[in-house]
Order: sequence, then structure tokens, then C-alpha cells
Amino acid sequence: MLFFRKRFKLVIHTVRLMNDQQLIAHLHEKGFKVTPQRLAICKSVLSSREHPTVEQVYETVKIKYPTLSLATVYQTLHLLTQIGLLQELGSSDVSSRYDPNSSPHLNIICKKCGKIQDYKSETIINFISQITLELKHPIIGQNLEIYTYCCKCEK
Repeated sequence: MLFFRKRFKLVIHTVRLMNDQQLIAHLHEKGFKVTPQRLAICKSVLSSREHPTVEQVYETVKIKYPTLSLATVYQTLHLLTQIGLLQELGSSDVSSRYDPNSSPHLNIICKKCGKIQDYKSETIINFISQITLELKHPIIGQNLEIYTYCCKCEK
């Protein structure tokens, strides 16, 4: 199902998911404690293709862990951002959203409903590669956004 206009070639990214043991090892390596709640938060957001908000992650994980606090979700998403497993997508008119896809891509955002889709193409990859060459420093993160109206909202 195409979400945005057909003139955009959409590529749904495949998130390279770590298994539980790899994720736990990675968090320990970075000096972070791993609780069942933190692991559930990590798995929820890292497997999402929806660019969830803190509140959406909280509502999802709270089903299994009813004593979970919103602060724990904020802290965990912040640490995932710090260690490079997640990118925070900020906007002045909505809550921050989180993107587990760190490969070069655009985020196509519907200006009305806020739905976000990843758009990846050779042009984008070449563009980011060229910027990296010109900067002479590795890029440690990127956030490129295009605003439009999805097919549903355009009607």
C-alpha cells in the first residue's frame, strides 16, 4: 500500500534488529543497566516502522509492565539516542518522534495527520556520501524531512 503520492518511490526499511542478547551486550558495553522494562522499551521502539512518540512507546510497553513510568521511557529513549541506535525527530508543533532507521533516507511527513514514511533512493545515498566527503568528517546522524499531504489527507 502506498501512503504518499505515487511519484515518490517508497522503500520500507528493514530494521536490522539485534536479538535480545546482542542488545543487552550492547547496552552493558555502553555502561547501562538492563531491566526487563528497559529491554521491552528498546525492542518496541527499535522494531517500529511508525516513528513513535514517547507516549506511544509508553502505551505499548505499559500493557506488559503496568508499573512502568513515563520517566523510564523518556530516559531509555534518550540513552538509545545517545548511543546511536535511535534518532530523535523533533518538531515545534508535535511531540518528538523516534526513528530507528539510521541509514541515509528522507522522512516524508504528512503536514495534516503527521504520518511519517521513510524514503530511500540512490540519490539520497549519493547526496549524503558527497556531504561526508566535503566535510572530511564522518556523519554521525542525519535528519532530512520533506512535508507533503498523504493520499488520504489530500482528498
